[in-house]
Order: sequence, then C-alpha cells, then structure tokens
Amino acid sequence: MTSAKISRRHFLKAVSLAGITTYIAPFGSSAYAALFEQKLLTPMHWDPSTGLARFRVDGIAKVTGSKIFARDIRARDLPNWPDQQSHALILRATLADSIYTGFDLSRLGADLKPDRIVTADDLQRDGVAFSDFYGEDMLLPAGKTPAYLGHAVAILIFHDFARFRLAKDALKFQDDVIQYGQHTGPLQRDPWGTFRYVRVGGQDGYAEDVFSSLKDAPIFPSQMRKRLPVWPDGKNHGAVGEEGMYYAQQIRQELENPPPDWLVFKRKYQTQSVDTAALEPDNANCWYDQTNQTLHMVVPTQSPSEVAATAADMLAKSRFGARTLVMHPCYTVGYGSKDHFSMPFYGLVCALYSDGRPVRIANDRYEQFQTALKRHAFDMDYQISIDRNSGMIQSCVVDMVANGGGRCNLSPSVVMVSATAAQSIYYLPKSDMMSRADASRAVDAGSARGYGTLQSMAATEMLMDELAQELGLDPIDFRLKNVLKTGMKNTQGAIPAGEVRAEDVLKRAQLHPLWTERVQRKNAYETEHPGKLYGVGFACVQKDFGTGAESSFAKVEVSPDGRILLRHTGTEIGTGMSTSQALACVRWLGQPANDIGVAIVDWPDLPMVSSGDPYLMSQADQDRLSTDPAWTPALASPASASNSAFYYTHTTREAARLVFTHGLWPAAQAIWTSGIGGGQAAPYVVRREDARWVKGMLTADGMQPLGLAQLASKAHAMGLVVGAVVHGFNRWQWAEADFMINDKPERLPLDGLALCFGAQAPADGQLTDKNPSGRTNGSADQRVVSIDAGLDDTLGTQSTTKGHYQVIRRHAVYYSPVQRNNAAVTYYSAMGTLAEIAVHLASGKVELLNHHSIIECGTLLSPQLVSGQIQGGLAMGIGHALHEHLPLYEDGPGNGTWNFNRYHLPLAKDVALWQQTAEILPPLSDTDPPKGMAEVVMIPIVAAIVNGIAHATGQRFYSLPVTPEKIQEALA
Repeated sequence: MTSAKISRRHFLKAVSLAGITTYIAPFGSSAYAALFEQKLLTPMHWDPSTGLARFRVDGIAKVTGSKIFARDIRARDLPNWPDQQSHALILRATLADSIYTGFDLSRLGADLKPDRIVTADDLQRDGVAFSDFYGEDMLLPAGKTPAYLGHAVAILIFHDFARFRLAKDALKFQDDVIQYGQHTGPLQRDPWGTFRYVRVGGQDGYAEDVFSSLKDAPIFPSQMRKRLPVWPDGKNHGAVGEEGMYYAQQIRQELENPPPDWLVFKRKYQTQSVDTAALEPDNANCWYDQTNQTLHMVVPTQSPSEVAATAADMLAKSRFGARTLVMHPCYTVGYGSKDHFSMPFYGLVCALYSDGRPVRIANDRYEQFQTALKRHAFDMDYQISIDRNSGMIQSCVVDMVANGGGRCNLSPSVVMVSATAAQSIYYLPKSDMMSRADASRAVDAGSARGYGTLQSMAATEMLMDELAQELGLDPIDFRLKNVLKTGMKNTQGAIPAGEVRAEDVLKRAQLHPLWTERVQRKNAYETEHPGKLYGVGFACVQKDFGTGAESSFAKVEVSPDGRILLRHTGTEIGTGMSTSQALACVRWLGQPANDIGVAIVDWPDLPMVSSGDPYLMSQADQDRLSTDPAWTPALASPASASNSAFYYTHTTREAARLVFTHGLWPAAQAIWTSGIGGGQAAPYVVRREDARWVKGMLTADGMQPLGLAQLASKAHAMGLVVGAVVHGFNRWQWAEADFMINDKPERLPLDGLALCFGAQAPADGQLTDKNPSGRTNGSADQRVVSIDAGLDDTLGTQSTTKGHYQVIRRHAVYYSPVQRNNAAVTYYSAMGTLAEIAVHLASGKVELLNHHSIIECGTLLSPQLVSGQIQGGLAMGIGHALHEHLPLYEDGPGNGTWNFNRYHLPLAKDVALWQQTAEILPPLSDTDPPKGMAEVVMIPIVAAIVNGIAHATGQRFYSLPVTPEKIQEALA
C-alpha cells in the first residue's frame, strides 16, 4: 500500500470545516487534471459566425466512457490510492411495522463471510452519526421499529469482488436475512412541514392587497394535535396569524355559501410516487488513509459544499481522529436525486471501518429503486369559484398533503413550493393555499425534478380545462380571461419579475393547427381508425426557478494570449451547465471560456464567510452581520431549482463584464487612440455602449476590429483588470453593493469582489497576499491553512496571469429585506403544450400521436441544450401522466424487488419521437436574461395528455397515471 501524498504544489489553499482540513478537487476540472495528470474535458469548439457551440465540453468524455462519473472510478484509477478495491453492500429492513431484532448471514457460509460488518453499535461506540438534516439511526439498532421501508441496518464489507458478488446474490430477495420481533405498527410522527399562504387582493390585481404573505406573513400552525396542525383561531385580534386565518375562513365560508351567479367546483386530485430513474445510480468510493488521518471521497453530488461540510462535521464528532478530508465531486446526472442524498455518508462509514482499504459502495437498480429519493405522492383538494357571467375566477382554496417518506429531506421546501405554484398562470383575487408533508414509512421523497409544482400545477390545469367545459368556453379563451398579467400579484402578493409572457404562449397555441383543426381532425381520425378515439388536450403553466437564497462564486480571467479561464461553484448534473457557462462569457469577451472548472468550493482570492439561515434570520441579524464586508447570507447553491441559466450566468457575466469594462475596453481605446492626433478614433465619437463583438472581434463606431489576444496583451501591459472573482446573492432580487474601482465608486449587483490587475504581477515565487482578511469560505471560525505561496493553485481557482487578486472591500451592501422571503417566488418561465392522442377502445391504451410545445425562456445561451432539456422533460412528463407508478408501502420499491422490468419508463415509441415539435418565443430584446427552464418543460404535457383523454373519451381522470385499466373501467 502506498500512502497518499497531497502535494502543496497541487493545493495552494484549503479550508477548515469543523476543524477538518478540507481539499476539494472536482473531476473534470483543471484541478483534477493537475492532480491526476489527465484532461477529460474537451476545449470549447465554437463557431463565431453562428455563436453556437459545436458540442458540449463534456460530450466526448461521456460518449467515449472517460472516467468523469464517480461510478466508473476504482481505487486503481487514483494515484497514491491502494490498488486493491473493497466493496460494500447495505442490509435493509423490508418491513416497517415490527421491531427489528437482528440479521442472519448463515446463507453465506464460512467462505462468503464478510471481512467487516458495521452495525449501529459500532457507530454509537465511535460517535459516527448523520447530521441533524438526515435524522437519526443511520444504521438501525436492534430493538427499534424501522422508520421506513429500506431502513439500513448493517453494512457488509468484502475485500475482494468475487466474494462480494456471490454474497450479494445469495442474500438478495431473501426474507429470512433480516429478523423481526413484536408487531408495533408503523411509527407515528408529526408532519415534516406545513405551510399556508392566504391572500385577499385589492380591487384589482394591481391594487394594494388587503392581506398577503409578502405584505404581512405566511400562516403557521399554532400547535400540533394528534400529529395534525392546529391553526390560529382566526378571530382577528391583532396577531398576524389570527388575521390571516380570519381571511382564510372568510374565503372558505364564501365558497360554502356562494352568490347565485357563482360556479363553485370541488375536485380531488392524486399524483403518484415516481422514481427519478437517474442515469447514474447512487454510489461512493472512499478511502480512509489511517497513516495520514486523511479521508478521501469520490462522490457524485449536486451539492458538493453540503457534502463536504456534512462529512467534515461527522468526522470531527467521531473518535477516528481524522484531520483531513479530500473530496472529488464528479460530474453526474441528478435532476434532484443527488441533492442532499445520503449515499456519500454511507461511503464515509465504509471507509472508516475498512482497515485502511478503499471501499466502493454502488447501488444496483434494485437497490436504487429501494433507496433513491422519490418524487412525492400528493393528495390535493381544490375548491374554486368563477363568476358565470364574466368567466372570471373569484377565489381558490387548495389543501395539499404530500407523502414525505421516512426521512424529512427537503419535503418542507417541496410542499412550500407546491402551494405557491398551485395558481399556475392565473390571477386569483382571493386564495388560501395550504400544504403539508407527512412522515410515513415510504421510501424517502426529495427534490425530484418538478419539486412539488408538477403535482399542483398539473392538477390546476386539469381543473381549468373542466371548468371551461362546464362554462361552455373554449379552454384557451377561458385561460386568457384569467391569465396573470404583467404587474399583477401572485398568491403570495409579490409582483413577478419583468414581462409575464404566459399570455403570449396562450395566443400562440390558440393559432396552432392542432388546436384550430381539432374538431375536423377528430372526425377524420375516428372515421379512418375504427376502435380508436381521438383527442387534443392543452395545458399551460409557468414555473418558478430558484430558491430565494441563490448564491454563487465565479471567476473569469484572460491570459496575455487571450485564453479565458472560468471557475464556478455550479455543478454539472447533466444540464450542460459547464458548456452554457463557458458560452456566457461570449457576451462580454467575444468568445467562450477555454479552460473551465466547475463545482469549485474553495475561493482563496475572495474570502467570504456565511452564518445564520438566509430563510429564517431576523432583519436585525441580517443588518448586524452585513456590516462585515466579508459576510454573505449564503456562499454557494447546489445545482437545483433550474438555477444555472439565470443565477449562475449572473455571476459569470458580472465577472466577465468587469474584465471587459475595466480591462479590455480601455485597452481597445488605447489602441484606437494611439498615433498622431488621437489616432483612428479622433474623427469619430467612440462610446462603450456602442461596443460590439462581431465574429470574435471587438469594434465600436467604425473602429478597427480587435481580437481578444491583442486586447488581452494590451490590458496586461497597461496594468488593467484582467481577472475578476465575484460573489452574488439573490433573495428574489439581487443584492447590490458599492465598491471603489480605480478610485471611482460603482454599485454592482454583487456582494463580493476581487480584481486582478495585469501590471501588479510579482516575480515567480514572490509571496502574494491572497487572503488579506484572514478568512476563508464558510462559517466565521474557519481558517486558511498556511502553505507555500508562489506555486500554481490547482484547487480550481488558479490564475493564468502572473498577477494577484486584490479584494475590493464593499463600502455598503444592500440585501433585500428578509421579509422578501415571504414572496416565495418572483422569477417564472412559461410553457404551453398541445397533445394529440388516440385511445384504443379495446385495450384502453393511450397512444401519443404528436405534441407541440411553446416556451419562453429569455435569451438562449445554447439552443441545443434548451432543445435537449425540452425533449427530456417532455419524456419525463409523459411517463408521469401515463406510465410511471410506485406503490408507497410494502408492495412498493422499499421491499427491494423493483427494477425496470416492473417500472415502465417511456420509450421512443411512447413519446411521439419523430413527430414532436417545439418553438421558443423570441426574447423581447437581446438584453433579456436567460431563464431557468429545465423543470417547467416536463409539467404541461402531463395535464395536456389527461385533457386530451377527456376530449377523446368524454371522461375526466383525477388520479395519475392514467392507465389502460382506469380508462377501461371508465368506459365500461
């Protein structure tokens, strides 16, 4: 065995998390290339004449099988790791209503006996436990009832693969391995979270609200009784909660006794538990180097900062004495399944108990179904009132209950978002939206793509279609009557950002032949296809993007020869984020980044700290903490909530803009004005606002086009800004701060800034102060590990210049008030989908003949990536509407017997592969920001299909998926 030697040549800076020195070098970044002497990402191939990338930067590595996924990494692939790879499997309970008493491995015999067995007793003795977020009983101790189906009870470690494989096969599907005692029934626990948003608008959608969450506050239960929330009494005697409940009760009472000209609908909807079916099943490969007290982790994750912090905290509290954590967050495909998932920490445990050997733990598909985070199943009760004369919605009440499964995970956030999304694209004058996530014995549910909005907005769109039919109105006309317009308020009382374009989507859909010709097409199709019923359905939604505490670092730097380096905290999870962020540099630098590093956690050039909870802190705390110029409410967001296109691009472009404004533009001016009489610029008026990049060359007002290499060389020679590291924070609006740049004040939509000036380059080896504040990223008690200077920083934030970064201290900062959290959302993307379907009378099978989607998502960074997201999201939505379903309890995936042989993912034949079309609304101007759209694309197809089935059969369906059996029963 060779010991791991972390060269200081490869790691200039490290952070201390919970007293554990932490190094993070993402796979696929230049940090990985420097550490492991290989390069996995392809330099950007970009056509300046079209502005399009020829392929993704990670595309070739993925299709050729290069090792950028954690699942492909073995110990022998990693320098300085031992060559021998150990393997582990987890024993899990398949009942959750009886006491667990132990396990029996007699099936293995002496030859297949594990080399190490880890149980709850070991963890308790050694002080190893989950963080509070993941709950208790990482391994269930004997004598307790499992909290959920699939609860881990023991880890078996084998030091050779053959015995591991044989043992796993011997234990799989056997009912006598896990032992049970007394029947107790499932555990009864309080809900994971409960939210309520009440709004009573003014005289119209633009007037001041009578009551709303943003103006006043959301309503929270006053107590829990018999595991259910008890709400304030509603007597309106001064407290905000009572006032809100007073209006909530008024809304509900009015629905029970409506005016005679109101139509009141009451409907119940149900959506199913769904597997995220991630391309890469959960896995981890970890090694605890006992000699150097260093834990190495190779993991796929959407949230590397969270994994590093949680792992360091677990190590610090244990008796193992670990001093160093080295983590490699790999590229992955997540879509929610790897955001705050627990597998990395089971990998950590395996390493701690493997006697110094690397251990790989990797789910097969049965284990993935049994343990991976699921999409929440929802039960929803809708009550809505419409004025029959005008066709206008008057009020809406929704009560939602989600099954959160056995661990809390992100269930509270999911149900909060489901409540705020239930209005879909409509203006609701009065609303009461209540949502609850219940704890159950089901498999954990988490932040699956759609995040609660899929469930609530699909139901809303099914309801709207039925309401239009009841009123005798064209379904799109009815939607247009009630669509939320620009400047109107959402159900939290907030005004959405910018132009709200759902109305444009509706009008475009109304003109499509699938809609205008639906009657003729139905008659023709059913005549030509006896035994089939034809229908066209439509749905339109607008989905929020972001979380209300979005934050990121970005670094953009140009070398003297015109190469662009980009570093970002964002993580690649299959969305093409690494490619799109490289392309985001084009706007200000004329070409995409050449050298790309993502999932960067350490930022020594811009040391900042974070403390407190950005969602829960008081205004007084925020005001006090923000006096520290290095403080921010949040350091870095996971890759989730469709945040890359808008939020990640913001910091990338702000960094690039600073390099352009304070580096490349003055360099261009210097070139254009050189020579007698002011040079070529003197006869013209040359303004920065007229600057344009044309085919990779900068010009303005008729000036000589200049290439990036020429500009960069001049900027370096003149000592101008050639690199910028920035940090941004967004609580439904961007934080701003005042900075002094070149002795001039400038207000920027950032809360942290460091700049690199070309002429300040020190000689090689000269000490440079990269951390003048003495702080590093993380909580206030963290520190920077002192190591040699003057070497290449290969943590992923290295410079291509000889200069050093100077932190530009902010003089004032303007964070949005914490009350802004109550807005819950202000950013939206809209999408409408038309679905053409046929129902086979004999079998009840639904055939998707065609579908057309219309989306607005601002200015596109990469049309190819947007197209890919649309197609993939539509396939997921089709599966949700027609095929995918997991039983919640004993006959569901928690019993360990589910795989794709029992679970129908949509195939090419199910998705109208060769007929489907989509169009993207052009931006209002080329200054429109790109919008997050990876989630909205999967939602409207769900309701469009169900509405199409209603058009075909005359039958409404309220429970998903709509299976052939349900259709046959309805038509019988």
